[in-house]
Amino acid sequence: MNTPLRRVGLAMLAMIVLLLANATYIQMVKADEYRADARNRRVLLEEYSRQRGKILTSDEVIIANVQSTSDSPQYQRTYLNGPLYAPVTGFYSLRYGSTGLESSENEILNGSDDRLFVRRLSDLITGRDPRGGNIVTTINSKVQTAAYDAMSQNEFTGAVVAIKPDDGQILGLVSTPSFDPNGLAVLDAAAQLKYYDQIQDKNNPAKPMLNRAISDNYTPGSTFKLVTAAAALADGKDKNSQVTTSPGINVINGDTNCDTDSDTCLANYSRSSCGDGTLQGALQKSCNTAFAQLADQLGEEKLRDQAAKFGIGQSDLDIPMSVVPSCIGPRDQCMVIADRPSLFQSGIGQKDVRLTALENASIAATIANGGSRMRPQLVQKVLAPDLDEISGYNSDEVDEAMSRDDANELRDMMIESEKNTSGPGKRDDLVIASKTGTAETGVDPKETPPFAWYVAFAPAENPQIAVAVVVESRDVAATGGKLAAGVGRATINALVGGS
Repeated sequence: MNTPLRRVGLAMLAMIVLLLANATYIQMVKADEYRADARNRRVLLEEYSRQRGKILTSDEVIIANVQSTSDSPQYQRTYLNGPLYAPVTGFYSLRYGSTGLESSENEILNGSDDRLFVRRLSDLITGRDPRGGNIVTTINSKVQTAAYDAMSQNEFTGAVVAIKPDDGQILGLVSTPSFDPNGLAVLDAAAQLKYYDQIQDKNNPAKPMLNRAISDNYTPGSTFKLVTAAAALADGKDKNSQVTTSPGINVINGDTNCDTDSDTCLANYSRSSCGDGTLQGALQKSCNTAFAQLADQLGEEKLRDQAAKFGIGQSDLDIPMSVVPSCIGPRDQCMVIADRPSLFQSGIGQKDVRLTALENASIAATIANGGSRMRPQLVQKVLAPDLDEISGYNSDEVDEAMSRDDANELRDMMIESEKNTSGPGKRDDLVIASKTGTAETGVDPKETPPFAWYVAFAPAENPQIAVAVVVESRDVAATGGKLAAGVGRATINALVGGS
């Protein structure tokens, strides 16, 4: 064989080897990744040919179901009260893939999970149509409905999260405004496209698809004073410890005789002296100067360590949907407080401090649970297609964030704070422990509406529910008591009945 033919033959052989290597790589190495890709319509078409499992609340309300069609695909996903439960279920769409539990629990719902192998084999042998398993969530439909109604009826933008303190079950997960996943589940491609264009972020400034409970974080304002107070209690203080009542404090040098109109003087909300001189009085009146000075006295390390014990800074939390981290520092240095002025402001939940509604609810739940932090979870049970239980709920204690004595003392301080908090929904027969927050935002806080917060748990002596409410207010004069407290109490009242 002459040299040119030999070179051509070797080139062709090399190309065949490369083609075989590429096919092997795609089919063996990348197969699972391509199969899980939401854009893989072949997988979706295969899934749509079998009956997808249901998603239910803990009180057995079916919130995601299927209905048969007369054509191909054979089944269509349907949602009960779609906007109400959208932050929980997400959507399942032939065109746009899936989000929420529809995505994180997809293998159970579509029947491909390894735990369903025996049942798939049985279906194959007996000729039965394959079906997916079912997900029972921890959501309580009464709590979810009360929280959503309180937000939507007031046309509030924001989020509500409710947690069972002793085991971390998420009782409510609300984000408003919301969207209807039924609009993305229809089998008409043109209708799906039209609805998606209406709700996607670039076309809708209200961002209804954003899960504000877990996918966004907010400046917490005075609700962060619970973290600062916990650090102070761990450092040896108690509710009667003396703190400053000064109208302002200089964030450069700590001087408590500064001009409250100065840019370097951090002032109380009223621009006047605040509280009765005790730590309890400072929390009850939400005194900025007292907690700014406490943060400076504690130092960055102690405040950061206490924040971490509450779960702030955790980057791998999933419920099983992933949750964005909460931070006390800039996004690229989540747990770093830059300097002394930042430390003063961090003590009152300003500057770079940002928490998700889920994290703030978890802080309240931890205090309610005697200082023991439980991992928040959204799935209570996994059921086979025949409703046999595959797995149940296992609570998970993550950390001992506070001693029980300190948690009880902070609870008592929060009870006094609730007495000083306005807003509707108060009941004479129910003792609530709470803290409000009115978080400054924007370059010019005096001209920018704040984030209004309310975190609480009840009954104070035997907590059954902890809540966090955040409202993106439209009024520069808004406060946590005026806006968020009523939503939080409505959520609590839905679970804790009157006498």
